[in-house]
Amino acid sequence: MSLLPTEVRAPLAVLGRDVQVPLADGAKVEYAALDYAASSPALQRVWDDVAAYAPYYGSVHRGAGYLSQLSTDLFEQSRRTVAGFLDLREGDQVVFTRATTDSLNLLAGAVPAGTRVFAFETEHHASLLPWAHAGLAVTYLRAPRSRAEAVAALDAALAAAPEGPKLLCVTGASNVTGELWPVAELTRTAHRHGARVVLDAAQLAPHHRVSVRELDVDWIAFSGHKIYAPFGAGVLAGRADWLDAADPYLAGGGATRTVAREADGSVAVQWHTGPARHEAGSPNVIGAYAIASACRALTEAGWDALEAREQQLVARLTAGLAEIPQVKVLNLFGAGSARVGVLSFVVEGWNSSHFSAALSAEYGIGVRDGLFCAHPLVRTLLGDEDVAPSECGAPEPSLPGERSLNAIRVSFGAGTPDEHVERFLTAVRELVTDGAAWTYRNEGGRCVAAVQVDRGRRAG
Repeated sequence: MSLLPTEVRAPLAVLGRDVQVPLADGAKVEYAALDYAASSPALQRVWDDVAAYAPYYGSVHRGAGYLSQLSTDLFEQSRRTVAGFLDLREGDQVVFTRATTDSLNLLAGAVPAGTRVFAFETEHHASLLPWAHAGLAVTYLRAPRSRAEAVAALDAALAAAPEGPKLLCVTGASNVTGELWPVAELTRTAHRHGARVVLDAAQLAPHHRVSVRELDVDWIAFSGHKIYAPFGAGVLAGRADWLDAADPYLAGGGATRTVAREADGSVAVQWHTGPARHEAGSPNVIGAYAIASACRALTEAGWDALEAREQQLVARLTAGLAEIPQVKVLNLFGAGSARVGVLSFVVEGWNSSHFSAALSAEYGIGVRDGLFCAHPLVRTLLGDEDVAPSECGAPEPSLPGERSLNAIRVSFGAGTPDEHVERFLTAVRELVTDGAAWTYRNEGGRCVAAVQVDRGRRAG
């Protein structure tokens, strides 16, 4: 019997799936990697593809030899694969970068002078900070409490904006709450006011099919390390005009068409147009190929099936945490809002750093604690929450006069087995009910197990 497109399938094979990690009591357990939002594990398919290519690695756009020609073809084919994965429009281009942060900083340097940028305070720092850093005027919009409020707030802000070029930077899925943002509606609103849109898809692309053509965004940025592709590469894709008109992101070989000495002793440079203009230096061909491999693997696995399975895990996680009164899940748009496999929460009576350390040391579960490079958003979501003092693990530093705050984030994806989510829920229930089985101390800024306090309790 063939699988229907929406049937839930087994998780995709990822590296590290069977890694055994030590617990505080000396036992070992299979590691439950639930920090996909920071860096996802590499797909086995990606690793195998890179390993098969590695013996043929050569310089790109630099040599006449067979390996150089092969590597150049592979690099440019990777660009075409990414363009297809994103469903780009005719004339759009793909620039390979180091990650989402690099992509958005590149675009910030290419934005025409006088452009006003609009961004919600809920953005990751990668999409919140590059614009002012590049000397652009920025309007920061307050955190909306519904999708409709987000669209209305943008509409009002753009209507009140002075004449001139405008750009909206918005996330597709929050790296804190996992909630999906109304990208298509925001884009329609922005375009109606003559503003362009760049989509931060770092947390969206690993979980959902993304069509630039359908969303009608002007640019999109994402990271390889969040889409199951290691080796430090990212993507900025979209319209060519601003990129071709801007000074190159980096000055150097590969970005130049010609370089010549002038009679007065100066150097005259003609820069390339197209992706090469912003890809100076020897390109990261393995990183680009890894992204392309991941794009092919996700597409071939079938987005309907991948999304259906992930939503099953999301439903199990949210239902399980809802059964624990001491747990408060953080949401912008309400408890029932649609989200990808990313969720943050706090536990009454617990410091989040302490709780996360216990998940690791006593259960072999890896999550993230802190403010998740989205400090304004987490502070808004936590509001007046009391953060319990901890015997170790300081929260991320607060501004002068502000309280220190932190939360716990659990995140997963196409490589997560059901058992890891079940083990996580069991661990949360046991820690809330029974407390930690160990005391913890601060060791070099890390929270580590110190003394076992309940030797009759078995961790894991």
